[in-house]
Order: sequence, then structure tokens, then C-alpha cells
Amino acid sequence: MTTFPFRRLGPRLTVAAFAAALIMIPFFLLLVVAKMPLNRLDSGVARELHAYALAHPGVTRVLIVWTDLFGPWPWRVAVGAFTVWLLVRGRRRLALWAIATVTAGGLIGLGLKILVARVRPHLPDPVALAPGDSFPSGHAVNVTLGAGVVTLLLLPQLPRRGRRLAWTLAWFVVVSVGFTRIALGVHWVSDVVAGIVLGVAVIAAAAAAFETWRRDTGRRPTAPLSEGLEPEPLKVPDEQS
Repeated sequence: MTTFPFRRLGPRLTVAAFAAALIMIPFFLLLVVAKMPLNRLDSGVARELHAYALAHPGVTRVLIVWTDLFGPWPWRVAVGAFTVWLLVRGRRRLALWAIATVTAGGLIGLGLKILVARVRPHLPDPVALAPGDSFPSGHAVNVTLGAGVVTLLLLPQLPRRGRRLAWTLAWFVVVSVGFTRIALGVHWVSDVVAGIVLGVAVIAAAAAAFETWRRDTGRRPTAPLSEGLEPEPLKVPDEQS
């Protein structure tokens, strides 16, 4: 009877959990901020950006289009499409990883919203409205998860220079969407930063868990940030029996 190698798995999962915990330290500091009376940074930035949005309706319309174009659902559809693509090519574990990472991260963010119950900004003459609670920003969480997962899945298919460009574009989308949520007056700065940190922590923990599985199945160690999670050549459907 084959036994699962818990002794080898345990230390690696411990390291993965420790790494995720370190990344989450800024999140918990922001959580403390969210439970305190409104701070000067959050209120000051919200006030200044709201005044700019009111004075520049054309820019505001662009921000609304951008935040919708790269909002949570487009990223969920993109990850779902990649999952189907991976399943067709026999990468079942990688497909499961992608769906599980995005789903788990989204649910964690939603649960934290309910637990923290932070009120969204209430600004005079608002340029946009959003339902629900404020902390952490759901857009920030989901765009970080979506862009991060899609980039990690794409890296093995890209040349070396293309990989750097992919990460640059991913971070640009994450930061720009986060900015739109603040500029449109539907989130505080700390909401958005917390959402990004949470998304990064979830991806880091999930990537570490996937790397643990690779090593325990005898596959070579990888550098996910530069190679992707599974850099081996993809199967083509005709090769599958």
C-alpha cells in the first residue's frame, strides 16, 4: 500500500504558510486601520480625487469603462477559458489550481468584507456607486488574482523578454484598476491596498502548494515568477489516448 509522504510535505507546506503569513502582515495592519476612525490619508485622497472627477467628467467616463473592462467578471471568464484550454491539453492539476486559486481568493475577500463591514465613502454628488461593504476592495482582490493567475499560466508560452512584459502589464492593470476604485469614490486607499496584498498572498500560497506537489512527484524545481508554474511542453490533444 502506498502512503502519502507527509514527512516530506509538512516542512514545505510550513514554509509556504510562513511566506504567505509574511505577505499578509501589511494586510492585517491595514485591517487595523480599517477598524479605526477614518485616517487622513484615506479621507484626504478621497476628497482630492472626488473633486478632480467632478471637474473632469470625460476622465471619469474613461475610469468607469476601465474599471468595468477589467473588473472581477472579465477576469473570471478569462481564467475559466484558460482552464478549459488546460483541460484539453491534459493539464488537469494546473487547471484545478487556477480555478481553486481564483475561487478561494474571491471567497476570502467576500468573507472579510462581511466580517469587517467597513462603510464605503459617502461623498457629495458621487460620480459612481457600488453596493456592499468596502474592505477589502473586491475589484482589487479579483484583478490581482486574475492577472496573476493568467500571467503564471502564460509565462511558459512566452520568450524571456515577453515574460517581463507580461508581468509589467499585469501590474499596470492591477494598479490602474485599483486607482479607478479610489478615483470613482467607491473605495478608500486602504481598501485597495489591502485587496492587492490579499490577492498576492493567496497566489503566493497557492503557487507554493503547487510547487510542493511538483517536487513530491519527482519533477524538477521551478522558478514560478520567471518560468510559470509548469514549464514542461504542453500535450497536444492528438497525443492523448
